[in-house]
Amino acid sequence: MAAPRRAAVLGTPIAHSLSPVIHNAGYAAAGLDGWSYTRIECAAAELPALVAGLGPEWAGLSVTMPGKEAALAVAAASSPVAAAVGAANTLVRRPDGSWYADNTDVVGMVEVLTGAGVRPGVTVTVLGAGGTARAAVAAAARLDARSVTVVARRPEAVDELRPVAAAVGMPSVPLTGAGWADAVAHLHADVVVSTVPKGAADELVGSVRWRPTTVLFDALYDPWPTPLAAAALVAGCRVVSGLDLLLAQAVGQFEQFTGVPAPRAAMAEALHAARVG
Repeated sequence: MAAPRRAAVLGTPIAHSLSPVIHNAGYAAAGLDGWSYTRIECAAAELPALVAGLGPEWAGLSVTMPGKEAALAVAAASSPVAAAVGAANTLVRRPDGSWYADNTDVVGMVEVLTGAGVRPGVTVTVLGAGGTARAAVAAAARLDARSVTVVARRPEAVDELRPVAAAVGMPSVPLTGAGWADAVAHLHADVVVSTVPKGAADELVGSVRWRPTTVLFDALYDPWPTPLAAAALVAGCRVVSGLDLLLAQAVGQFEQFTGVPAPRAAMAEALHAARVG
């Protein structure tokens, strides 16, 4: 029998996470006996001690809000994209016991948005300025966005994203900051990416006049649809959810944790069954 290998998703709140459904289905489909994937409630401040205490059976960790910046800090090395973004959603155990940080959110967002019909030259508005917003800025750069507006409650949070934009190749693309009070005025962009926590964007719903050509990507998936997504759907917008990103970013994590190709179809089927079951 194969030696036990473990992985988990870290964050708070975490009880709603469907990452275990996706990864465990992948292990079963790939014939990875002895592999298991769980949830661990973990705040950003708790992450360094938790990671330091994990035994050699731990192969990898997925990291969600609010620990993505902390995850990067505990790694001995990181991918260029994680370093540029300043946040990691993936920690991979290396043979010497140290951790390697990556950010599969960026590739996942590009995949999801491209699948929704987004093409180069779009205008992008990002709601929020945390770790997921950093990935959204990087994804916008890879999509050759014409402009990016970041809407945040704290002006200094937007300033913290400016080096990220430069590092991912956006020095010539305007990155504009806007206050939360002016959020509605910026939701007419070609692409709107909401990275804020559950409930934070609900207050905007009654004031938005959606353009049917806008693509909304809401990084949440519980509950779904969010009030913001529901209103955009009624207006005829193309809407993609955090579930789409959850699957896309999990494929990259699975392959880094296990070293084998991800059985994407089985993982997607399990995710769909969990949502409709």
